This record gives sequence, C-alpha cells and structure tokens, in this order.
Amino acid sequence: MRCVVCSLALMALASAASAQTRFTTIVIDPGHGGFDRGGIPGQRVLEKNVNLDVALRLKPILEKAGYRVIMTRSTDIFVPLGSRVAIANSYPNAIFLCIHFNSASRSGASGIETYFYSTESAPLAASIHSAVVGGAPSGNRGVRRRGYFVLRRTTIPAVLVECGFLTNPTEAEFAQTTAYRQKLAQEIARGVVNRPTLASRTSYTNRSTNVDVGLQPFIDQRFVRESKARHRRQSSSKKKKSSSTAKKSSSTEKKDVSSEAQ
Repeated sequence: MRCVVCSLALMALASAASAQTRFTTIVIDPGHGGFDRGGIPGQRVLEKNVNLDVALRLKPILEKAGYRVIMTRSTDIFVPLGSRVAIANSYPNAIFLCIHFNSASRSGASGIETYFYSTESAPLAASIHSAVVGGAPSGNRGVRRRGYFVLRRTTIPAVLVECGFLTNPTEAEFAQTTAYRQKLAQEIARGVVNRPTLASRTSYTNRSTNVDVGLQPFIDQRFVRESKARHRRQSSSKKKKSSSTAKKSSSTEKKDVSSEAQ
C-alpha cells in the first residue's frame, strides 16, 4: 500500500512539474510603435515597421503549430513598456517574445543577438537564437543576459531577439525584403517549437548566475555594465584627484608670486 501511495505522489509531483514547464500561449511584442520609431536619429529604415511586420508574419506560423498567440500591438500604435509587461504577465502559461532590430552609430556593426534575463528563459533564448542565426546571412553576436525592463519585469519566460542592424547597409537591405522578414518569422517559430524543456520558476529565477545557453556565445551584460561603471568611477576619481592636485599647485604658485611681489 505504501508503495502505491509513493508512486501516486511521485506521479503527482511529475505532473505538477510538467504543468509548470508547459505553455500554450505566446505573447508577441513588436518593439516600439506610434511616435516611438526605434533606432537612432536619422535612421533611414524605421525599426517599428519591420518589427511589426516580422511579428505579424510570426503569428499565423505559431497558431498553425497549435499555440494561442497574443499581440501587444498589431498596428502602428505606441504601447508603454509597463502595459506590454502587464499583458505578458496576465498569461501565466505563456512565453513572451520581443521582436526588435538593432542600430548603431557605426555602420559596420552587424549580426544577430538574443537577450534574456531570468534563468528559466536561457534555454528558450538559446533555441531561438540558434534557429535565427542558422537561417540568416548575418553574423552571430551571441546570447546575452541583460536587465531590459520587459525582460526583468515579466513573470514568464521572456526573450528579446535583435534581428540585425538597420544601420548596416547590407542588413537593412535584407530587412526591407518580404522574403527575408518571412524567413526570420519562420526561424523564430522553429526556435520556439524546438525549445528544450523550460525549467520551473523559483524565487531565485531572476538572480541565479548558473545560466545554461547551450553552445551559443554568451555574455552576461550585468557584469559588463558593472565593470564599465566601476571603470568610469575610477576614471572620474582620478580626474578629481588630478584636478584637486592642479588646483593646489596653482594656489601654491599664486602664493609664491604674492610673496615675491611683497
């Protein structure tokens, strides 16, 4: 009898764990929109438009695969970041996909990168990134961990894909073709469908540094930012000390001159 009870308990735990990692809904978030064009000033290709186009192409592909799809926006409107997160968090059995294109002041910057924040989102980020990089002619900039608002504040697995640089002439040309945007949508969907099992959420989900992103290049941007901030503080401190020393030296010189004048 005890064995039967133990078996039933184990089955219940397995079922609960399965329920925690299963999802049936996908919230797609096309970045920017409305007055928020995205990108940098003077950028020729509007990011908000290509984000939306890829997202609208992704929707029917995922629906055909059996998922319920929710769009944070399906037209050229502005949706505040808080509203996007609220929409995502209202579906506990969902994942959150943010569609973006990159930009930089240097036209040579290129490649595809994928971001996540919570540990449970890492396998999904790696799966999507691998699929998109494998199907695109752009370079692989890796999977990165960064605390963007829409990734940090969501309570479900969340991934942000940067589908190339619109400030790079070659990648901008690709992005403006219907066939390429359709290809991006198909590869993102492939990454979702072929994802590894997502880990169950814990109270330490957003804090753990034990992150597995498979074989993809990985940079933990939190520590990069901390390192840069520390370097800036040190540089600032050195400049202040240098300035203070210069002022003292100047003051001493003035005193010497006054003494000599007397």
